[in-house]
Amino acid sequence: MPMYLFLLAVLFLSSCVAIPTQSERAAHTKKLASNHRWVAQEIKTDDFLLQTYVPEKLQSAKELTVYIEGDGLAWINTSTPSFNPTPINALALSLALRDDKPAVYLARPCQYVNFEQSANCNQKYWTSHRFAPEVIHATNQAIEQLKLKFKAEKLILVGYSGGAAVATIVSALRNDVSYLITIAGNLDHQTWTQKHQISPLTSSLNPVSFSDKLQSIQQTHYVGGKDRIVPEAVARAYAAKFTNQVSNSVVVIPEFDHVCCWEKYWPTLKNSKIYHDEK
Repeated sequence: MPMYLFLLAVLFLSSCVAIPTQSERAAHTKKLASNHRWVAQEIKTDDFLLQTYVPEKLQSAKELTVYIEGDGLAWINTSTPSFNPTPINALALSLALRDDKPAVYLARPCQYVNFEQSANCNQKYWTSHRFAPEVIHATNQAIEQLKLKFKAEKLILVGYSGGAAVATIVSALRNDVSYLITIAGNLDHQTWTQKHQISPLTSSLNPVSFSDKLQSIQQTHYVGGKDRIVPEAVARAYAAKFTNQVSNSVVVIPEFDHVCCWEKYWPTLKNSKIYHDEK
């Protein structure tokens, strides 16, 4: 069994569709963004070059929402890591494109970018080390640059799948995050690895370990009732560390899974007050 969960790759492979090349995956994402008049930009950090997509006409935003991508194509099969973690389906971007408030998209380290320009790209950063301190540091640096670029005062961080772990840890390091939202998020990878009976992620930071620094941040964690990749128990284990269950809500959507049907219903979910009613 590999160090890190490969179920996303398995889920895709089970559809008997050939895996697109890295360039095809990147081109698909670029076209999706371009169709909504969003443009690609790269952000240089101490350790990685990170890809972003931002609305062409966005100049400034008092409150900026940053969408952080999931783990992407981490594994090809049960024993083979991908050569490149660029997502097959950039779900976090699809969600960002449906946001009616000022928003930007931030990919994870080594997704989309030229590895020659981002020399630190190593398979460990989309397998065992994907929540490593240097990954969190790079994401935090990129978010700070986006905040300055768009003159934002406050941030909303939205993370999908593994991006939820990154968003959560980054929120604990900042004092300008007004709201944290996760979708199908890996919020406690110790519980997650135990559930799947796979090796622990000893080289990755664990979001649940930062709960003491996150007590005052409004949070909503959306979970698919049919999600077999990151089951409800993972979010429940995280939420159990919080004394204020009103400001930290787990919202289970019974008919959703890890991928379906977040994009279709996202505007309603993000703008709803459902988190006040379901804990």
